[in-house]
Amino acid sequence: MSIEVGSKVSGKVSGITNFGAFIDLGSGKTGLVHISEISDSFVKDIHEVLKVGDEVTVKVLSIGNDGKIGLSIRKAVDKPQEPVHSTSGKPSHFHKSYDRNDRSSGGYQKSNYSSKNQKSKKEDFDSLMSSFLKDSDDRLASLKRNTEGKRGGRGGRRN
Repeated sequence: MSIEVGSKVSGKVSGITNFGAFIDLGSGKTGLVHISEISDSFVKDIHEVLKVGDEVTVKVLSIGNDGKIGLSIRKAVDKPQEPVHSTSGKPSHFHKSYDRNDRSSGGYQKSNYSSKNQKSKKEDFDSLMSSFLKDSDDRLASLKRNTEGKRGGRGGRRN
């Protein structure tokens, strides 16, 4: 079995690091799945998703001159492509599209672009961002509190 860019191959997880997982592809070849290529959703701890010895199907993203093989698990999963159609039957990739030939609706057409998956991703991002901001504000307040009385030049505080 030859390994080519764009092909899907099966392999076994041979090692896990904090930045990704090494996949044994057989015939002495090993590739790396970066943590960002494991799942469509955010992966904080790779050990919660993969374990050494797991059988996985991966897509070959790149093969370097040095023999390094870049892999992706999330791109190897076949997702049904649902083209979004406007009311005129033409594919639309935007929330609103302008069709000059359609004069019945003034040329503007609304598409059904929003989906539950996108809303959940946005909610996940919003919750991550709000927790980050809260943590950042707490750390900044603590830092200000600790450095408040330590300003000044040489020597100690003078009255």
